[in-house]
Amino acid sequence: MSRTAITKYDRVERHVVGAGAERDATAAWLGLGGPGPLAPPPPAPPPRHAAAGVRVPHLDDCVVLPPGTYPVGEAGDERSVSLQGVRIGRHPVANAHWRAFAEATGRPRTAAAAAPVLADHPVAGVTYDDAVAFCAWAGTRLQARVRLPTAEEWEAVARGPAGHRWPWGDTFDPERCNCAEAGWGATVPVGAHPHGASALGAEQLAGNVWEWVAGLHDDGWARVRGGCHLDTAWGVRAARALPADPARATPTTGFRIAVDPDPGGSS
Repeated sequence: MSRTAITKYDRVERHVVGAGAERDATAAWLGLGGPGPLAPPPPAPPPRHAAAGVRVPHLDDCVVLPPGTYPVGEAGDERSVSLQGVRIGRHPVANAHWRAFAEATGRPRTAAAAAPVLADHPVAGVTYDDAVAFCAWAGTRLQARVRLPTAEEWEAVARGPAGHRWPWGDTFDPERCNCAEAGWGATVPVGAHPHGASALGAEQLAGNVWEWVAGLHDDGWARVRGGCHLDTAWGVRAARALPADPARATPTTGFRIAVDPDPGGSS
């Protein structure tokens, strides 16, 4: 193993070991929890933020979740679900998109949405109802039925047919997402980690910002998925779901869109 790889895994070990049961479990997955050689890391991606300047993806840049059966659920609660085909946003909704929505509807802009340098960062600080309202507005722009993805759709596009622990596979790599181990400490552009994409091509499904998914539960709370830049490897697993107050806008919660197929046959 190269000195660079050893240094990276030493850094993850220092962060993980001794931080509680969940992080101990993460350490074990990484091969850091006991004696023996470290598991080899996945192929190293190119340097982070290789693209220069602010690059905002198109609002309708989506990946296809094909109709089929997908594994979902935490360990001990695994199950298979049958899903209809749907298009899911390749990236979370960006600040530039939110700014256009706010200007068109009179809704307040978030502070980040007003900053040009953050135009390609994920919007955050929005409530569940804010996200639903954005989807309704986006539907008029795209002339399609736009909504939040369901929890099962979100997990299926993140884990893929193989049911990976993280979008890119079953070996954690902090270079493929914006998480605590990566050390950024804030949001990064939505296109910053193309090598962290899922098998279906969706990006930023681990870390950066939590994402609202559709539906309120019997307790009146919504759910968010994906973890944020403050979460460790365990926290950004694709199967993890966190209850969230739908009326609370936090600086670590955003969302992405889902676009239903055209009933007439086009997508």
